[in-house]
Amino acid sequence: MQDQATVFSQALQHIPWGVLNREAMARRADKGVRRLDCRSHPAALLIAQCFGARGLRDIEAAMKVHAGGLSRRGIVPARRSTLSDADRSRDPALFEALIPPLLAQLRPKALDVTRRELRLIDATLVHPGAGAAAWARFEAGLVAAKVHVVYDPAIEAPTFFQLTSANTNDITVAKTGVPITPGATYVFDLGYYDYRFWGDLAAAGCRLVTRLKKNTRITVIGARPKPADADLLADTIVRLPPKTGRNRRNPFDRDGRVVEVRLESGRILRLFTNDLTSSPRQIADLYKKRWDIELFFRVMKQTLRIKTFIGRSENAVRLQIVAAMIVYIIMKIIHQRTAPDVPFTNFVAMMAFSLFHRIRIAAVIAHATRPALRPPTTATLQYELLI
Repeated sequence: MQDQATVFSQALQHIPWGVLNREAMARRADKGVRRLDCRSHPAALLIAQCFGARGLRDIEAAMKVHAGGLSRRGIVPARRSTLSDADRSRDPALFEALIPPLLAQLRPKALDVTRRELRLIDATLVHPGAGAAAWARFEAGLVAAKVHVVYDPAIEAPTFFQLTSANTNDITVAKTGVPITPGATYVFDLGYYDYRFWGDLAAAGCRLVTRLKKNTRITVIGARPKPADADLLADTIVRLPPKTGRNRRNPFDRDGRVVEVRLESGRILRLFTNDLTSSPRQIADLYKKRWDIELFFRVMKQTLRIKTFIGRSENAVRLQIVAAMIVYIIMKIIHQRTAPDVPFTNFVAMMAFSLFHRIRIAAVIAHATRPALRPPTTATLQYELLI
């Protein structure tokens, strides 16, 4: 009778190992490597995420204890010094290549109309420790890095991320690194207030929804019918200033629209969009959807290991972020297929506690979500004593 694979081994089956092998051969990533190849290294990083390892010694101990099970998948336990060297020198792009095919498992088929796709853009701070001061800097001497993310709420996963020092402006990454999906809708906050970026989105046929700064001088072209909802105050067609602050031509030279929304706190938001056809309620709801990426950041920091870092070099921190993203996507794939009704944070905890148990993942979920047995009543106890 064949032994049941461990939960960790079942999770690893979702990794496109063929893609990793091709990338490793193309980059000659295993040339001269004797102890920790490109198959064992990501396994060590994933174990660190799932176990919440506090350091390299924890990873070494976990892999040593479970060496037998790992060897069946061709994974060699990593020593602390070897793993430290690999984290410092191995190119994270090798493992980043795994993310697109993993995302494809979350999206079973491409959407027919790309305009329906929604992209949320934002960034969050992480703190790799004082040892990262050589590359991670922020104001007032704070050592921090920034993870820039493009998030797809339809699959509840990031489609792009980039690690920079915390003093890198969000818009710098958006203009130089963020891939633009033609026809998609992009929602973002004031950190991406740049007319050139807006113009690039509009030129690609994209819809954008963002906030308008208070001091932006707009020209009102015409007013649309007043929205019926009490929290929607106005809906107007506008033009942005023809010149930028440096007296250059504004790249966003087309009509826009401002929808004013009153929050429950009484604060008024002025939302700007290039969508001239949707209702003001739809525009307001799109901007409200931006909260999903904040929830994603919270889940990542609560369930995975990106609040404390094992390495301090930029390469090691980037590898840890990549590993966290891979684990998150794999967990989303398994969660989607086996337990969509279970809260995701609870699901991740169930997986972590049973990582090296030889049990089917579906059985783990069934056992963990089984209703608790009621304590026996007095009458039941008396009956059991009689028989």
